[in-house]
Amino acid sequence: MRGIQCKLARVALDWGVLDLANAAKVSTQTITRLERGEELRKATLLKIKSVLEDAGIEFIPENGGGVGVRFARATEHKK
Repeated sequence: MRGIQCKLARVALDWGVLDLANAAKVSTQTITRLERGEELRKATLLKIKSVLEDAGIEFIPENGGGVGVRFARATEHKK
């Protein structure tokens, strides 16, 4: 997961930085650092990615058209 994918996922879920930070049990500064493109510890990155996936986000890898996100399934989005 890249920083831009994290931000796109938050927007898709209508989550703010604080919502994601609380759900992933990390600081808001950690989310901000990720979205700025800074490198995080692998365990922290996986924790954030897992929270977003559990909320219904699917991460699209680089496939010639660039990275992205989409909803993996119909789901209710909770803050």
